[in-house]
Amino acid sequence: MPRSQPSWTRGLPTSLVVGLATLGPLGRKLPAPGTWGSAAGLLWVTAVFWVPRLGPGATLALCAASGYLAVAFCGEAEIRLKKKDPGEVILDEFVAMPLCFLGWRTLVVAWPPWAVLLAGFALFRLFDIVKPFGISRLQRLPGGWGVVIDDTAAALAACVSLHAVVWLVARR
Repeated sequence: MPRSQPSWTRGLPTSLVVGLATLGPLGRKLPAPGTWGSAAGLLWVTAVFWVPRLGPGATLALCAASGYLAVAFCGEAEIRLKKKDPGEVILDEFVAMPLCFLGWRTLVVAWPPWAVLLAGFALFRLFDIVKPFGISRLQRLPGGWGVVIDDTAAALAACVSLHAVVWLVARR
């Protein structure tokens, strides 16, 4: 596989690279690893984004930084595992999850927070599995970019869908 993702992960031990990319045992030992990675992402959302109530700029900066790290580790894990977008690599679902909830304050005006989290989770899993709107083509990008960008697009599609439902409900 050609190296097209960041190269600084090359010198790291395989156990660290694969361990981070698979979120340890979540990706390697449990059934439906993408769902478990997404569930872990919900914990990431509540602990890091929702509880401290980060503003939009801080949220986007943290999402960009974690997305870059995911590209590096997921791409390197692909090389070390000798598989294209391995199912056990779930760091991509984990870091994409916060993008489902951009505009959080607008979403929780219409629904209780638990309902927003559940709906965002369900929509993200739907879009990540079905990959509509050309999301599947994004997987063709090289290295870690293809692993992470399709989940990013699925999360943004979930976000748009959540906001559309809130808008429709508000118009009633």
